Amino acid sequence: MPVHVAQINFLPAPRGLGLADLLERWPSLADIAELVAGAGVRVTVLQAAAHAERLTRAGVDYRLVDLRGTWTAQGRGRRFADALDGSGVDLLHAHSLAWVDDAFAIAGKLAPGMPVLFQDHADRLPRWWRRPRHRRRFAAAAGVAFTAVELARPFVTAGVFAPATRLLAIPESSSRFTPGDRAHARAATGVHGTPCALWVGRLNRGKDPLTVLDGVALAAERLPGLQLWCAFGEEPMLAEVRAHIDADRRLAGRVHLLGKVAHAQVETLMRAADLFVSGSRAESSGYAAMEALACGLAPVLTDIPAFRALTGNGRIGRLWPCGDAPALAAALVDAAASRPSPQQVRTHFDETLSFQAVGRLWAEAYARVLDDRRGSVP
Repeated sequence: MPVHVAQINFLPAPRGLGLADLLERWPSLADIAELVAGAGVRVTVLQAAAHAERLTRAGVDYRLVDLRGTWTAQGRGRRFADALDGSGVDLLHAHSLAWVDDAFAIAGKLAPGMPVLFQDHADRLPRWWRRPRHRRRFAAAAGVAFTAVELARPFVTAGVFAPATRLLAIPESSSRFTPGDRAHARAATGVHGTPCALWVGRLNRGKDPLTVLDGVALAAERLPGLQLWCAFGEEPMLAEVRAHIDADRRLAGRVHLLGKVAHAQVETLMRAADLFVSGSRAESSGYAAMEALACGLAPVLTDIPAFRALTGNGRIGRLWPCGDAPALAAALVDAAASRPSPQQVRTHFDETLSFQAVGRLWAEAYARVLDDRRGSVP
């Protein structure tokens, strides 16, 4: 019999949204479930909602759990547990560290000692007065997964995780993007450059667009054909970015602010570019960078834990220190002269970040947890 895992998403679904539409709006809900199911694991997904509904897709059983009228973790846990009653679940996979009380409420109502694995989704430390309770809860957790184990450091330093807490390095998700013909993609998008560099991300302090602009300006002194194309949604720094471009003649006609583009268009832009550049100072996973790797696009990323995990510690592409424009310029020049081919980048993605690869990591984690549980039962 295959292992049966229940993945729990506690963040309530938007009211009135059916399951099929929800899976379109929140694709990672299905992505994580289906990559695990692809590894031979039986998966049931429970999603907090304001109505009940059920759908089976790609071998995964999706269920909306009606939580209306529940006001406590115990009440919500009872509803979730009732939805799983009789299904023979072996293990809970809880999305987000913030709902630790709810996760253990479900486990306690299903079976004594039911193991619970948690997955980080850019979770923040709990407020100081909540930490003792979280510490006790996580002491009973079967494990906690981050894209990179180093991302757990704030929780360890604050004492939320005990030294014995099992920490797992598993990418937060994967991507369905694929490589494509570069000439065709350039004709479709109109982007160009030698090299053609692409930015995809918010224009905010955490993404540090000003350092990226300074690095591009410096690199342009040695790469006169360099062009930077920027796709972004949220834009709190847009006026500042425009002023920065206008103030530097090296950036004139070189930086193109595309604004918000459709997700499918992002894939085409990534197929068209030569380099993917990011100035992020922190990421829990780095979805845009992962999508770039899926397209075979050579990355030039900041040297942060999530990006080290995605690139095999810099084995593919270039890493540069946060906030260091000269270092970014050097990385761009180096990558332009000697970068991995799209085939090499995609091979790296297939081996470490694909649905099959990440699914195997989760299946192995589940198996270790259940082996430990069987070994602890007299």
